[in-house]
Amino acid sequence: MDGGSARTNTLVSARGVSKTYTAANRQPVLALSDVDLDVAQGEIVALIGPSGCGKSTLLRMIAGLDNDYDGELSWTRAPRPGKDIGFVFQEPALLPWRTVERNVSMGLEAQRDRSAEGKARVRNLLELVGLTEFARSFPKELSGGMRQRAAIARALAYDPQILLMDEPFGALDAITRDRLHDDLLRIWEQTHKTIVLVTHSVEEATYLADRVAVMSARPGRIKAVHQVPLDRDRTPEARRLPQFAEFSGMLRQELQ
Repeated sequence: MDGGSARTNTLVSARGVSKTYTAANRQPVLALSDVDLDVAQGEIVALIGPSGCGKSTLLRMIAGLDNDYDGELSWTRAPRPGKDIGFVFQEPALLPWRTVERNVSMGLEAQRDRSAEGKARVRNLLELVGLTEFARSFPKELSGGMRQRAAIARALAYDPQILLMDEPFGALDAITRDRLHDDLLRIWEQTHKTIVLVTHSVEEATYLADRVAVMSARPGRIKAVHQVPLDRDRTPEARRLPQFAEFSGMLRQELQ
């Protein structure tokens, strides 16, 4: 086990983070309790745990979308508002009246970046996610996997410090999901972005992450943080390695 203790070149650090919200019956509900977690620059961390344990809540806190909590959530370098945090949701949420290229460039347009460098970055990202020939297409003309690749490119367009992903592959079929796993690893190889991924799949966590944080049932706590025993340079063959099955099985047992 590799706990949530301080790591070298830490980017984000959570210490004693707790979250209470008011239910419909006006009773307080403790969603997260004393969460400690460090995320290092350039690593991929997966959050797994039972439904309702607060995985997405923690992700929203890191994103700055929920600031009503106890404890401390700090950054080594304070994120620039609207620039340093990219978010990818389960649904791509592309604007149907905009082309793929204009969807990807939304963040830059919000920052009024119409520079040649910004336009070149959008073109490079479309190439990176394999959508160059679909730049002028509309979302309805794309498959589900292609729409999610466009959403990832959109989140990367303004070069964020960290990419937060909330079950981004959960709605896809198994074949498309496996292909997007490899796409994400290829993108990471070229960008070395820090990624925090929420997933319900232990196999997805094992294949993609450097470390996996296992959360308890509500109130969510970090039960353990495990280093994935695989080389960083992963290919589909990694799924057939004995250590892949052993590690996935250990995570599943810990969740149960």
